[in-house]
Amino acid sequence: MDGGARMSPAPVRQRQAGATGYLTIDLDALRRNYETIATTVAPAKAATVVKADAYGLGADRVAPALYRSGCRDFFVAQFGEAEDLRLHLEGNARIYVLNGLQPGAEVACAEAGIIPVLNSMEQYKRWKSAALGQGRTLPAVLQFDTGMSRLGIPPEDRAAFATELATTGAVEILFIMSHLASADEPDNGQNTEQLAEMQKIAAEFPQLGTSFANSGGVFLGQDYHGILTRAGIAVYGGAQTAGKSNPLQPIVRLDVAVVQTRTVSPGTLIGYGGTHAARSEMRLATLAAGYADGLPRCLGDRGAVYHAGVRLPIVGRVSMDSITVDVTALPPGTLTLGSLVEVIGPHQTLEDLAKSAGTISYEILTGLGHRYHRDYL
Repeated sequence: MDGGARMSPAPVRQRQAGATGYLTIDLDALRRNYETIATTVAPAKAATVVKADAYGLGADRVAPALYRSGCRDFFVAQFGEAEDLRLHLEGNARIYVLNGLQPGAEVACAEAGIIPVLNSMEQYKRWKSAALGQGRTLPAVLQFDTGMSRLGIPPEDRAAFATELATTGAVEILFIMSHLASADEPDNGQNTEQLAEMQKIAAEFPQLGTSFANSGGVFLGQDYHGILTRAGIAVYGGAQTAGKSNPLQPIVRLDVAVVQTRTVSPGTLIGYGGTHAARSEMRLATLAAGYADGLPRCLGDRGAVYHAGVRLPIVGRVSMDSITVDVTALPPGTLTLGSLVEVIGPHQTLEDLAKSAGTISYEILTGLGHRYHRDYL
């Protein structure tokens, strides 16, 4: 479904005086994506990852929209994010901190009703101490490493945790979890290896449910779902599986304004370092966004923008606040001061832009700056 084509493009929406770029965020498409995922994983519950300010799109707007669609479980990476998010959600929303807690944050976390994901015995013991100090049982999640070697309890510590959980009631473990390293590649053998390890861990902790699937894992099948899935990029419309059509709708569109246009002669050098020289007479447009706005410097002489479906190559290096594009393919006078060009939209997906930059959609999405006027549909 081409959700991007249905989004109202910035040129026909109400303009914001002085704005040099428009980031349009379709909250209805966001909610439809969540509902699609929730249906796909049922009877498991569907959580959403809203770390990094909801992947750069504004957790204060994104999380309440998801809550209205029935989401009650939200994952962030850091405790500070959880504290901020708590202000925007109802009390029955559960907020989990994927990285666990840094020393000294335990009491504040307990008082805020936030749930840490514990990745080591040290984090567990600190959380247990907080529970004993408050005279009450505190909830937590245990994360195990199943082969990614990033976060989680290593295999050699599992027996100690099994003993600990059998002898204390200070900490209530809600479920156990792990993270897939290659879920965006369905045929990657690491997926089945990690699944086998997760099933082994589940057998060691039979009283606890599991949470395993990230965005890609949602579409690997029921064996990966457990009791709770944790989709991130998929909810935001990003392709979750490499090389396959995306069943979800894009939720962002980015249009950037023209600052200046000019015609240059053959041999004219363009941009920092003079890395691009005009081979013939060219018409250029300078756009009001650069790498400070989340458009990577490496897009220079590789990426493009679009106007009315026409591809306009980026020429020369991307600057901090501007980009120069070749508009020779457009009729003279098409673009003037304030005209908008499409950076992300129906003609160039988030994945297309990321591919041109040699990176992934996550990095592009989370880097989109706050100098754009944000328009929430």
